[in-house]
Amino acid sequence: MGKRIGMMLLGMMLVFGMDVRGGQKVEGGYAIVVSKATAGDGAWKEVVGALKDKYEGAVVIEYEKNVGEALGGLKKAFPKYTCFVAKPSEAGRAFVADVHRMTRKLDGDPYTDTIWGVLTGFDAANALRIAKAKKPLVIKKVASGTELAMDRVVEGKWYCELVKNKMVTKDKGGKAVVGKCPTDTTKLLAETLTKYGADLFVTSGHATERNWQIGFRYRNGYFVSKGGQLFGRNTKGELFSIKSDNPKVYLPIGNCLMGHIDGKDAMALAWLNSAGVNQMIGYTVVTWYGYGGWGCLDYFVEQPGRYTFAEAFWVNHQALLHRMEKYFPEAARLNPAPGTMRGVKVVCGANALAAKLRVMDGRGLLFDRDVVAFYGDPAWRATMAKGKVSYGQKLVEKDGVYTLTISPRVGEDSFKPVNMNGSQRGWRPIVEVLPHRVKEIEILKGKELGAVVADDFVLVPNPKVVKEGKKYEVVFRAKRVK
Repeated sequence: MGKRIGMMLLGMMLVFGMDVRGGQKVEGGYAIVVSKATAGDGAWKEVVGALKDKYEGAVVIEYEKNVGEALGGLKKAFPKYTCFVAKPSEAGRAFVADVHRMTRKLDGDPYTDTIWGVLTGFDAANALRIAKAKKPLVIKKVASGTELAMDRVVEGKWYCELVKNKMVTKDKGGKAVVGKCPTDTTKLLAETLTKYGADLFVTSGHATERNWQIGFRYRNGYFVSKGGQLFGRNTKGELFSIKSDNPKVYLPIGNCLMGHIDGKDAMALAWLNSAGVNQMIGYTVVTWYGYGGWGCLDYFVEQPGRYTFAEAFWVNHQALLHRMEKYFPEAARLNPAPGTMRGVKVVCGANALAAKLRVMDGRGLLFDRDVVAFYGDPAWRATMAKGKVSYGQKLVEKDGVYTLTISPRVGEDSFKPVNMNGSQRGWRPIVEVLPHRVKEIEILKGKELGAVVADDFVLVPNPKVVKEGKKYEVVFRAKRVK
């Protein structure tokens, strides 16, 4: 009887045109960009289909040869999220740079206009697993091969890449404790992905498309990849297979080339295929400046629960673009080949020392701008468990007037860096992701703060100095884009 009633209800839903697939509604829309060749491949077509089923009203945009051909379709759709489905052979360094540059062209401002990700995998089955992931991830367990701000995580452990035998652990409900560990931490780090079941894994240090060097200032082991499989290889040459099924996020914040997919043995593919990674970032070039990678810690880990991982990557990139527009507007118009600054001139200021420092900053920002990849479905929600934040952000809207209030929470330290491990750390601007797009923007209050209000975010340069008892406000009038 119950089965019969269920079938009758299903039939009625189909007759009346109701969506029985249970697709998730995405505020602002979702677009899938894919080459015609990949869309015509049966196995990869299933990946596109899974995303269409997952997100109600998802728009598919196909292109012939170059991803830049999708610009017209993206302008028309103007989605909040864009997923670029690509085979590994398509998702190389140039592809990532083209995606960066195209997604800044949907409107007239210089900022990235859609939260994007490249969905690929070792094979179509790997990509399909990522595409089908629906359950949000709340990150509680963190593991790392470099120092992290442990007061911002529920529990975790990190092994020092600079000082041998040093590790820091934090149990749930406890405080961070400094301890000792073996010099070779290969097996221990591998087990954080398997036995420990970390939700977030963070690395830095030297790397290539085939390995990660665990120790930076001392001899340690490696993580290596082969044929979509990740391994730990210690200093004795012993191999530890890394096979992990729990969904996780991977931040190779300072590693060279970890995001460069140059073949089937690429580290990025092994992380996605055998380590259970659903989303990750990664440099597609040899990195030296670090703004595009390390800044994801500032927004994601050190402001726990405020942003999804995809939002944190996008917000950090908006911060980079804002800095370029403010100090290096001419350089911001340049598009050097990814990974090279040969022949590129960046000029700034008259004071010799200040100009030299600024020029280095300008070159570093331009170098980083288009070379950090984001892999995974950008609308899949991975967030840190809510925890300590140094300042509050609250956005309210009434009758078309929006007020963003920023409230210092730890006195004079509210806007200071949380942790200085790495490169280009701290002093990031404050960014609020708007719940919907707006137009006809008029800033009523906050110009003195240097506030920028775009159609999908508000950015306030870091105030640095905290005036006792003061709250910072940006007030603007705007119309909601329907």
